[in-house]
Amino acid sequence: MIFFQILVFSLFYMMKKILWFDVETTGVDSDRHGIIQFAAIVEIDGELVDTLEIKMQPHQGALISEDALVVNGVSREEIQGFMPHDEAYGKIDSFLAQYVSRFDRKDKFYPAGYNVQFDLDFLNKMFRRYDQYGIGSFVNWKRIDLLPLLYYMDYLDKIALENYKLQTVCAHFGVELNSAHDAMSDIKATREVMRCIEGYM
Repeated sequence: MIFFQILVFSLFYMMKKILWFDVETTGVDSDRHGIIQFAAIVEIDGELVDTLEIKMQPHQGALISEDALVVNGVSREEIQGFMPHDEAYGKIDSFLAQYVSRFDRKDKFYPAGYNVQFDLDFLNKMFRRYDQYGIGSFVNWKRIDLLPLLYYMDYLDKIALENYKLQTVCAHFGVELNSAHDAMSDIKATREVMRCIEGYM
């Protein structure tokens, strides 16, 4: 019985956990702007196990760029109707804590996305407003980012696109992108593009 428990425990921590995620924001500066949409897909050992999508108010004091409103197709009035920022943070924190232990350095997500450092910077700033460890309680910082992979494929002459915007890349690979600059639509498409890229590896 003890051997079985040890085996199950070992297998649990051998599992590869990926947090595919995307944020939509009120601008491009994580020090001045805030998150208004968060979407995530939890993948464990290649299987999609859960998703979360939240439209939220930015944190108090965040600047809202008019350009960002145009890109995201929302108004200031609509944003005021989104989930309060504190409540949104609590939901994201609880969601992540279901799948990794914030206290175990070996049990963390690989953060994944499209130009994911941008999203990671915003998410980390959000978490640091509540927790000194930031998003580091849940991710291992070993980023899985499609954009540099695509650039390298370009270098190897395996792909050559007019640009490497997500919309252009999705069109090339025949991946459906229902609504660009919608966080859940973007991250679902990003995960599907990764499956296509894996065929080149």
